[in-house]
Amino acid sequence: MSDHVDESFDEFLDDDVDEPARPVRLAPVDVLSDAPAGARERIRSSKLGTLVVLLITAAVVAGGVWLVNQGNAKNAAAQTAGGTVVKMPGISKVAPPEVGKPAQDFTITTYDGKSVSLSGLKGKAVWVTFGASWCSGCQAEVPDINAAAKAFESKGVVVLGVNISEDNAAVKAYAQRIGLMYPIGADPESAIADDYAVSAIPSHFFIDANGVVRDIRLGALSPSMMESILNKLVAS
Repeated sequence: MSDHVDESFDEFLDDDVDEPARPVRLAPVDVLSDAPAGARERIRSSKLGTLVVLLITAAVVAGGVWLVNQGNAKNAAAQTAGGTVVKMPGISKVAPPEVGKPAQDFTITTYDGKSVSLSGLKGKAVWVTFGASWCSGCQAEVPDINAAAKAFESKGVVVLGVNISEDNAAVKAYAQRIGLMYPIGADPESAIADDYAVSAIPSHFFIDANGVVRDIRLGALSPSMMESILNKLVAS
C-alpha cells in the first residue's frame, strides 16, 4: 500500500521534502577577534579595514541566504506541477521504465469487471495514467484527459487509468462522481505503479503501437501538452 502526501509539486523527492525549510539564524561574527587589540583598533579605524569587514560580513550573510534558498528549493521540488508525492512498496523486480525500451506488461481489472492487459492492446498507442481519487491534481486533469481520449480515439489511442492504493469500489465511485470516460482500474497494493517506478501522481506513460515507451511525464498536463505528446505518439 502506498503512503501519500497530498500536495502540489514539477520534479522531487526524498523522504523529507514535506518538511518546510527553516530560516538559518546567523550568529554575530567578529572577523577581527583573533587580531591583537591594538591591531584591531587600527584596522577598524582605517578605510581598508572597514571594507574588509564589510566584505567578509557580506560573504557570511550570502552564505546564509544560499542555505535558506537550498532548503526552500528542496521543499518546493515536491510542490510543483500539480502533483502528489507518493511512496511505493519498493519490492519490484523489474527494471524501471525507460524511453525507447519496451513497456512492462501488466493486467488490470477495470471497475466494471473487464480484464485489460497492456500486451492485449498491442497495435494501439496507449496512454497509461497513474492517479488516485484522493489526488487533487489527478482529479483536475480528468476533463482534459476525457477530451484528449475522445479526440485521439479515431487515431488508435487508448487511455488506461490506474488508481493506486485503493480498490475498485472506490475507483467506481470516483469515476462516476467526476464523469471519467476512459477505462480505469484499481492497483490496491500499488504493484503496477511500483513496477513503473511511480514517485508522484499523476504520472503519465505514453507507449506506442509496438509496446515501446515513447514519453514519460510527471505531474498534471495541460491540454496543449497532451495534444503535442499524442500527436508525436501516433506518428512514431
